Amino acid sequence: MKIKKISLTLLTLMTLYGSLEAQNRTQVERPKLVVGIIVDQMRWDYLYRLYDRYGNAGFKRLLNEGFSFENCMVNYVPSFTAIGHSTVYTGSVPSIHGIAGNDYIEQNTGRSIYCTEDSKVKGVGLDDPENKVGKMSPYNLKVSTVTDQLKYATNSRSKVIGISLKDRGSILPAGHAADAAYWFDAKSGRWITSTYYMKELPKWLKEYNSKNMPEKYLSKDWNPTYPISTYIQSPDIKMLGKYEVGFKGYETPSFPMKTSQMMKTLGVSLIQYTPYGNTTTTDIAKLAIDHENLGNNKTGDTDFLAISYSSPDKMAHHYSINSILTEDSYIKLDQELADLFSHLDSKVGKGNYLVFLSADHAGIPNANFMNDNKMAGALRRLTPYEKKINEYLKSKYGRDDLVRSFNNYQVNFNYTAIKQASINLEDLKQTCIDYLQTLEGVLYAVDMKKASIATVPQYIKEKIINGYNREYSGEIQIILDGGSYDFEYYDPTKGGTHGTWGPDDAHIPFILMGWKIPHGSTTEEVYMTDIAPTISALLKIQMPNGAIGKPVDYIMK
Repeated sequence: MKIKKISLTLLTLMTLYGSLEAQNRTQVERPKLVVGIIVDQMRWDYLYRLYDRYGNAGFKRLLNEGFSFENCMVNYVPSFTAIGHSTVYTGSVPSIHGIAGNDYIEQNTGRSIYCTEDSKVKGVGLDDPENKVGKMSPYNLKVSTVTDQLKYATNSRSKVIGISLKDRGSILPAGHAADAAYWFDAKSGRWITSTYYMKELPKWLKEYNSKNMPEKYLSKDWNPTYPISTYIQSPDIKMLGKYEVGFKGYETPSFPMKTSQMMKTLGVSLIQYTPYGNTTTTDIAKLAIDHENLGNNKTGDTDFLAISYSSPDKMAHHYSINSILTEDSYIKLDQELADLFSHLDSKVGKGNYLVFLSADHAGIPNANFMNDNKMAGALRRLTPYEKKINEYLKSKYGRDDLVRSFNNYQVNFNYTAIKQASINLEDLKQTCIDYLQTLEGVLYAVDMKKASIATVPQYIKEKIINGYNREYSGEIQIILDGGSYDFEYYDPTKGGTHGTWGPDDAHIPFILMGWKIPHGSTTEEVYMTDIAPTISALLKIQMPNGAIGKPVDYIMK
């Protein structure tokens, strides 16, 4: 009996000690969970253009309960997916964080680099672990993320997971120290990861993959949420196909879209171009919350779930931002957000989690749509300009291979050819700049290394400086006139894109909701680089080590 009492006393003391230890570790007041949501290619005005089409529990809940920064801007060029995700989570810019595009050129070798490629790792969840779709990691990201800083602040007790159809949308936000990052293999229809994170997929993800959910979703077809006649924010349904790109065998899109039939020839990769891409992303997010106990960390520390909805970008590229298909996709995305928030309320508790929603970039209206509606806008294809400029340079220098490419709106030179021909680089750059500025649609051509003294508006100048990385950016930045863009796609006259300097591309949503966040809004200008420092300040952790942004103080008062 005495032994039993001693055992109970020891058990009580151990329990009390464990409780006190947890209290000591979490004495700084923080939310149980941070949920970062990036909507790929979401324009700020979608919040209000489609406001009356949304329910009360998704975008409206964010606006009606949270704090909205109505004038959040991307402060660099070019504006692409990998750069945007990196910037949101690092508070930094390409000149510092090193992600200069989705793909970019290593200037001293001419080698093309994909932002998250890593030959040192293998795919996990694939039949062939050497398949390049799985050989991914955050290796190319040169600085820390807010998710890394949370890991550091809690001595790695916090759990961090990234989820996105796109590898770059999952890996870059999750950071270097993440517990996991999951992305979608479009060919197999499976969610996968790499050996950078783990040797095999968790049981819950294996079970999800075994259910073939992408096929099941596509078998339901894509049907309108509301009667077709109520879609007044898009061109008439009779015009469907004028601005939208179709698919092989289905050259003219239809709505409803018979995805059950299309899947038979196009495969499960079709899901990326439908709202069901968002649905499977939400599925994985909810499963991660449940099975990884996100927001219910046994140590009491804050966890972080980084979600990126990639299908809005895929659909905007394919159908354009003006399409009835895009309109319906946002109505359905609103329902996905409502489902996610409801799940968080149930599993973590309303008021116990902090959400932020933003975008990696926005999107430009289709040029033909703009012209049809008597608005300024033009498609300026840069690929033909590559040939023209090399022909021009041949007349000057005797070689037609001096310009390697016009990648990311930048002129990339062939340094080997320049050296062989003993051409002065500064003279060559000025010759290119003078010629480029004679071409239709080119507003400015700027020597990246001399951007600070270029005769361009300060607003554009700062974006060029922030976007220039001396290892991975070209020598000359091409700035097109307002509303104009370069686009290489199946049919570049249709669909839509991004990458330019103007508000169409640069004006993004930024909303905070949940733990300690007051309701309100401001129209004062803030920047994408302010997001990570703001989250850091709310969590009372050090901001990422390459951050140039600052915490926005409206919500701190």
